[in-house]
Amino acid sequence: MLFNRNIEPSCSYCRFSESLGYDEYACSKRGIMSSAGSCGTFSYEPTKREPQPRPGFKASELSEEDFSL
Repeated sequence: MLFNRNIEPSCSYCRFSESLGYDEYACSKRGIMSSAGSCGTFSYEPTKREPQPRPGFKASELSEEDFSL
């Protein structure tokens, strides 16, 4: 879903924004914005989006039956 065009707008991955630090972005169109903010000039930049980490698993939850045919 990293390159999905139907994505919810967010300043954190907009082409016009630059990160200022924790939860603040400098938008060349609107000024200082929060990461949850968005506006009508939102333009998705996929290289700014950080993918969610993969879910892990715990080896202690596995049993011998999980590895048998």
